[in-house]
Amino acid sequence: MKKLNKNQWALTRIIISAVLFAALMICDKLLDINIYVKLALYLVVYLFIGYDVLCKAVVNIFHGQVFDENFLMCIATVGVFVLGFFENGDFAEAVVVMILYQTGELFQRYAVGKSRKNVSELMDMCPDVAVVLRDGVESEVYPDEIEVGETIVVKAGEKIAIDGVIEKGSATLNMMALTGETVPVEVGEGDEVLSGSINDSGLIYIKTTKAFSESTISRILEMVESASEKKAKAENFITKFARWYTPAVCALALLYAVIASLVTGNVRASIFTALSFLVVSCPCALVISVPMGFFGGIGAASKNGILVKGGNYLELLAKANIFAFDKTGTITKGSFSVVKVYPEADYQRVLRIAAAAESGSNHPIAKCIAASYPDYEKGYEVSEIAGRGVRAEKDGNVILVGNAALLKENNVVFDEVSDVGSIEYVAENGKYVGAIVVADTIKESSVKAIKELQCEGARCLMLTGDNKQNAEKIASECGVNEYIAGLLPGDKVAEVEKLLKNKKPSDVVCFTGDGINDAPVIMRADLGVAMGALGSDSAIEAADVVLMKDDLSALSIAKRIAKKTIKIVTENIIFALSVKVLVMVLCALQIPYAMWFAIFADVGVSVLAILNSMRCLTVK
Repeated sequence: MKKLNKNQWALTRIIISAVLFAALMICDKLLDINIYVKLALYLVVYLFIGYDVLCKAVVNIFHGQVFDENFLMCIATVGVFVLGFFENGDFAEAVVVMILYQTGELFQRYAVGKSRKNVSELMDMCPDVAVVLRDGVESEVYPDEIEVGETIVVKAGEKIAIDGVIEKGSATLNMMALTGETVPVEVGEGDEVLSGSINDSGLIYIKTTKAFSESTISRILEMVESASEKKAKAENFITKFARWYTPAVCALALLYAVIASLVTGNVRASIFTALSFLVVSCPCALVISVPMGFFGGIGAASKNGILVKGGNYLELLAKANIFAFDKTGTITKGSFSVVKVYPEADYQRVLRIAAAAESGSNHPIAKCIAASYPDYEKGYEVSEIAGRGVRAEKDGNVILVGNAALLKENNVVFDEVSDVGSIEYVAENGKYVGAIVVADTIKESSVKAIKELQCEGARCLMLTGDNKQNAEKIASECGVNEYIAGLLPGDKVAEVEKLLKNKKPSDVVCFTGDGINDAPVIMRADLGVAMGALGSDSAIEAADVVLMKDDLSALSIAKRIAKKTIKIVTENIIFALSVKVLVMVLCALQIPYAMWFAIFADVGVSVLAILNSMRCLTVK
């Protein structure tokens, strides 16, 4: 017979106890049972359903943890047994309280388990074993046994265990677990691949470039596992609150029992009300639901390729209202592309000639121009002229592509172009052909993301090392109202220092950069965000939030998740405290069925608050 797990055994106990309790209640109504027999029967059911609570209370007392929910439930239910024995023989409420309490605990364990399972499944990206190629033989080993520079074999359907470069083969990779993107990525020989990716098709041989402990997936897992150590203010508040709240309510219950007994003369009702206070005072709803809310928010962010290092950073993200952005690689693509050709009427000829010459150069601008016209004429002998451009020759045909100085030195008559970006002039056999404007371009998502932040009242500005003319153009196109150009990495830190110095106490300064050269600024801001930082050690180390997607849309998604999480956590705090205070007032007024209200204030509120916290997992 299969052994029951903890939740299954708890459910079985609850069902059996409920059936026995119902049968006992029927017998109690129909038969005249001796009070000692009745007490014994009710105690059997009570001990069956609550033995673990009693044991925990005793153990915790010996460990110095007196005022916890187990102790409170024991005092309240045992008190009902004592009152019932000396008064009217009514022991039913003690058993009911314990059954409902255990039902609430079962719901809590299920909800917390589901939350952790969702995040666990999300982060279960690391394979247990990897296939390494040694002396021509494939062997299965643990990933941490593979050395840097060894070759691992990844078949279709398998996960990549360690970062590396493809030596042989091609494949389609599913990187959803890393970036949140569902679109597969085509890779081939020479391409870098990251651990945690799934090989959807093909057979690839990967030369590892990092140790397992330093690979992307290991760093991410380490970061997520340590996130719980960094508590948000709300979590810290609940921890401190629980320390004095429960003892204070115990003292209040004792004081009420004494004073109400002296004033009303009804000792039983006064003690019963005090016992109800003890049930109400259990802080389960807050102690469990608030951390679970932040845990759920971090999980929801992870599903979208956003790694938040702790609940405190989630809280800062929700409050962030001053956003400073790096330009290159953050707002823009960080790579050159042809944005304009002069003359426009004959742009195909200009590109064709320029591509033929630039094909022999490794300069980023040259590669960009060559890629813009793939069908260029091959066979040119290319020589690079430092600080000027290139000269290409074939069968007496000479092409010059470079800056204005290059054409002037070769006595080519041309019209200088005034535009934003790098201007590459093209001449063939001493005659001017045209000009090509090459520039970094804005990512499609940047405009929308910045607009969304501004609509929420955020102040957005751009810090860049580029010249003022280019910075002004990019700022205008992406919608940023403020920009500061010509900054070195140290200057960016100084500008962020100014923002921090001049901000209001309630303001939160967030800097977003590419996570490598911007690491000092990311660390200095109230909240540092690294984007497009797959495989970047400096990004994961420096940033508080890492956006695995290479676009700013993830930042607006992250802020939306953070705000929703804080809202849900706040709802739980207000709801739980309000209900508990209300029920305490009802108990003090000795309203009939006060114990039932008390049970709802403990078990019911806990279940509702936890279910509300689970909404954090589904925030998008």
